[in-house]
Formats: sequence, C-alpha cells, structure tokens
Amino acid sequence: MDFATLSRWAEEEVKGLTRALPPEVRKAAANCPVIFEPRPGEGAFDDELEGDELGLFEGASLLEEADAGDPPRIRLFLENLWEYVEEDEQDYRDEVGTTLLHELGHYLGWDEDEVADRGLE
Repeated sequence: MDFATLSRWAEEEVKGLTRALPPEVRKAAANCPVIFEPRPGEGAFDDELEGDELGLFEGASLLEEADAGDPPRIRLFLENLWEYVEEDEQDYRDEVGTTLLHELGHYLGWDEDEVADRGLE
C-alpha cells in the first residue's frame, strides 16, 4: 500500500476520533500535533527504538513542565500499522484510532499501566 493512501485513511480516522473526544480532552489534543511517518527513523532518538513501534508520544505531558525546545507531538508509523494488521483496511483504521488514543493517554500524563487500565494498549 502506498504511503499517500495510508496517510489519507489515517487522517480521516484522526479527524473523526478527535471530534468524538470529550470537549476537555479534545481541547488538550488540539495542542499535540499528530505526525505521520512510514516507520521510525526520522526522530532525534529513533536509534533507541526497536523499529516496529506503531506510535510514539514525544515531549512533555500535560502533567509536566513544558519545554519550548521539545514540544509535545504524537508520531504514528503508518507502514508499521499496516503490517501489524496484516494489510486490512478496516483493521488499519481501527488500529490508527487505538494507537492515537494510547499515545494521547501519554500526553495526558498516563503511564503504561494507566493507559492499559483504560483499554488503550
């Protein structure tokens, strides 16, 4: 599947999911851009990653002091997501949403256990 199509589908899912968030979460999410990349490799610390990640939150959570040099952002790795769902469009769309919510949870300040407790693993 080409990256342009994966990006279009991911953008549709991100927009739809964002509209469905509770207003206070939607407002917070508006301050955390979502970036689409094929795979890890473009970030400053990507050499520390395994390479099969579906998404990644970077920067300070809402519970931490913001650093102007390291703004928050969510990176979604679309080719990894596509392979993870074994190249099924609907599963891909669903997993984009799940991964976005998982990373958004980190932005809100939830650790891995809190994210899992909310069913976002």
